Amino acid sequence: MDQPPAACGSSRVTVWYDGACPLCAREIALMRRLDRRGRVTFVDIAREAQCPKDRTAMLLRLHAREKDGDIVTGAAAFAAMWRAMPLLQPLGMMARTRPVLWLLELSYDGFLHVRPALQRGLRLIEAGFAPPRRRDGA
Repeated sequence: MDQPPAACGSSRVTVWYDGACPLCAREIALMRRLDRRGRVTFVDIAREAQCPKDRTAMLLRLHAREKDGDIVTGAAAFAAMWRAMPLLQPLGMMARTRPVLWLLELSYDGFLHVRPALQRGLRLIEAGFAPPRRRDGA
């Protein structure tokens, strides 16, 4: 796991994420900075040997489990993670309502459709390549 055992024992939420995805890694880095009380255990399933579900399925969507709860995915996983962090807790609590969770899930599904293109672009940027310029001056 990504955090020391002391933090894992006191965590409220376990989050499984794709550490090989540059976007996901950046998002989790931000969440780690916001998780000042160590309430979230982050598990990079691209590196970990153990997954509670099918690894391929878990790599496609963010997964989380609140202490003694079921595993949730997508926007519900983000909401579970947010509820463990005081700064984001109000947003996580709002996501307990059906309309808010529905909107968040719709947004997350939209992101998943463009995620491969965003990953390719970010990898190019990280490698120092700029996108080709258009010849028409735009």
